[in-house]
Amino acid sequence: MSQTALQFLVDSPDLDGPLKALAQKVLSEERISEEEGLFLFEKADLSYLGILANYIREKRHQNRTYFNRNFHLEPTNVCLYTCNFCSYSRLIKKRSEGWEYTKDEMMDMIKAYDEQPVTEVHIVGGVLPQYDVDFYTDLFKSIKEHRPDLHIKALTPVEYHYIFKKAKVSYEEGMKMMLDAGLDSMPGGGAEIFHPEIRDEIAGGKCSGEEWLRIHEVWHELGKRSNATMLYGHIESYRHRIHHLEELRKLQDKTGGFQTFIPLKFRNKGNDMAHVTESTFIEDLKNYAISRIYLDNFDHIKAYWPMIGRDTAQLSLSFGVDDIDGTIDDTTKIYTMAGSEEQSPKMSTEELVKLIRAVEREPLERDTLYNIVTDFKDVVFEDEKSYKGYIQLPVVNN
Repeated sequence: MSQTALQFLVDSPDLDGPLKALAQKVLSEERISEEEGLFLFEKADLSYLGILANYIREKRHQNRTYFNRNFHLEPTNVCLYTCNFCSYSRLIKKRSEGWEYTKDEMMDMIKAYDEQPVTEVHIVGGVLPQYDVDFYTDLFKSIKEHRPDLHIKALTPVEYHYIFKKAKVSYEEGMKMMLDAGLDSMPGGGAEIFHPEIRDEIAGGKCSGEEWLRIHEVWHELGKRSNATMLYGHIESYRHRIHHLEELRKLQDKTGGFQTFIPLKFRNKGNDMAHVTESTFIEDLKNYAISRIYLDNFDHIKAYWPMIGRDTAQLSLSFGVDDIDGTIDDTTKIYTMAGSEEQSPKMSTEELVKLIRAVEREPLERDTLYNIVTDFKDVVFEDEKSYKGYIQLPVVNN
């Protein structure tokens, strides 16, 4: 159906020349340029973008939609940095308002999942001197000793840049230490917007866009995988978004180490950018679609459901998205403290499966590296026929 819809666009006599040409490029699997990406942001309507993005999504993944069973571990929300967009962190002078977990406390949190079939622990947090190279290598080793099969996806380049500088080791030396300690993959956080015009204003003081990219490159050179993000919908322009996507695409051409891109919606509650209006869900869907079209060398586009809400996450599956993250189990406060749609971000496997099926997609439980854990194709839940928990929306081209 997605190919039929795209072919109709290409053949339509009513479609403007540049839009027709871009539709033909997508159909022919030709890469679009930065100028063409900017044109899509500025001129293309949402239905057009949906058809292009859904065509790419279904050509790569058919109706499959991925999720995993995971939980988050956030060592601290006290931080040396003062990013204007952040609602999560607390300055050291206000550290009484935050938390600073010890290694033993974090291991207790890990052990609380011993009897549960989770496959991944996602570890990110604030930046503080005591959370240094020795702390994290010790923590990773302890996790692996306790539960060798648990995939450790941990720390952003913001954290690594700080702890390596403090330890006086190079990125190459530091990432090899983390690998040897048990680190399995890196999340995509801390990317924000790469362009210095914006990054210096909203996240000045922490690692630059170039440093963020270099740390991921070093990790890829070790033969390992990572994700990438972009914080959008604040003071950036469309050209800043395209610049960000282009930098990711260039590094992916070089290393092939990225597996998933996750657009992150700016939320304005409780931070120094509360005056900035949040993007609409239409803008959110446009951003997912153009990300799918532009990042032709990324396998997956993920919608982080706790941030955008379950309804928009469902809609995104018709705008290029093929992954909606995981069960989370109410273990993250990064977005709830910023006013995200989900104030208790937790879904059971059954709820995730039903959410995906409600928009006529096929749910697949994956591990962090997209190995299939469970195919839910033939799994029927007792109350599924009468299930009314989420909106039921058609695929965009049906």
